[in-house]
Amino acid sequence: MATTPRRNPILTIFLTVFLDLLGVTIIIPILAPLLKEPDGLLAASVLDGTRNEIYGYLVAVFPFCQFLSAPLLGSMSDKWGRRPVLFTSLFVTLTGYLLFAYGVEIRSLWLLFVGRSLSGLAAGNLSVIYSAVADISTPEAKARNFGLVGVAFGVGFVVGPAIGGLLANDELLPWLSYATPFLFSAALVLLNLALVYFRFPETHANPNPETSISPWAGFANLKKAFTSPALRTIFVTLFMFTFGFAFFTQFIQIYLIDKFLFDEKDIGILFSYLGVVIALTQGGLVRYLSSRFAPVPILAFSLGMLVIAYLLLLVPDTTLGLYAAVPFVAIAQGMATPNLSALLSNSVEARLQGETLGMQQSVRAMGQLLPPVIGGYAVTMALAFPIWLAAASTVVAWLVFLSYYVLRRPGRVVPPTEHE
Repeated sequence: MATTPRRNPILTIFLTVFLDLLGVTIIIPILAPLLKEPDGLLAASVLDGTRNEIYGYLVAVFPFCQFLSAPLLGSMSDKWGRRPVLFTSLFVTLTGYLLFAYGVEIRSLWLLFVGRSLSGLAAGNLSVIYSAVADISTPEAKARNFGLVGVAFGVGFVVGPAIGGLLANDELLPWLSYATPFLFSAALVLLNLALVYFRFPETHANPNPETSISPWAGFANLKKAFTSPALRTIFVTLFMFTFGFAFFTQFIQIYLIDKFLFDEKDIGILFSYLGVVIALTQGGLVRYLSSRFAPVPILAFSLGMLVIAYLLLLVPDTTLGLYAAVPFVAIAQGMATPNLSALLSNSVEARLQGETLGMQQSVRAMGQLLPPVIGGYAVTMALAFPIWLAAASTVVAWLVFLSYYVLRRPGRVVPPTEHE
């Protein structure tokens, strides 16, 4: 990679994150119909329970590989620089999408797992993106630049599911298929590669060849998170909250297909609707509330609201009722997520921010990994069981949070001796 452009890369970072997330979210409406429909990937003789279990494993392999790779790619970027690691990870993403598309075309389940695993390994490049943002940001601009990354996430989550649902709908064009969204995602990655090659400078001024790289870094981060006396309450809350929301996002598709007869287009539109409400909540309501309240009271309210919102999803029997219930989940989630991050950041000293971010990513990845492992079995037991589990998990998060931060004491800055 001899070409090293010299310019501020924040716009390129925004586009890279947007295209990266678009490629991920574009497949949200596809996986469940691909495995559930009789004319999909699996033979018609495959039992519905087996289809649900395969779906769970296929979803789980992505966050598992991301959990393993995120700290590795972060360390590699410290050792060799952000640009080569980011470029290489995008090439792996491209390979993963192409293998997945080919697997769909030839109906090869093992190729789907290989493609999904490669995409998950490459998705750990988010740690590289965050490091690049920190490299180029002054203390005054850091919040604004990280906020721009958050906007890119929100826009990608809104646009991706809708595009995915449309690109797989052969009623619009006869040549569209379940493979089309993955080929489109591969094309997006090609554009992303070009952006990084021509417009992304090396942001890490002093790569450290002595940086150690450990394949067990993700597990080490988990151990630190749950054994730190002053931070483990936040991390337990974060884990249970992520665990519950992952159940919702990963298994609501099966619920929608079986109860409301949704197809991939309907699922894509509903998830885009969810993303719009989350984006509006984080861009408007959270900004308003954060100027008037600290994170603790906002979290005390939003976590409790999220429990009720999940249970509301069990009430509607019509699509209109479902669309009326979903915004409550989006608003509560949109309020809780940034305030959990803010509470965590405010609880540690400045020199521990980077380490704490790595711990947070590992906890989130593990929270996203476990639901699909058990969710395939859960949805076979009862169609609504994953929604009950999402609500129960969030109840635990809410009670743990209330018992420590509301009933015992307010948050405080963590001294180094308590965190290490």
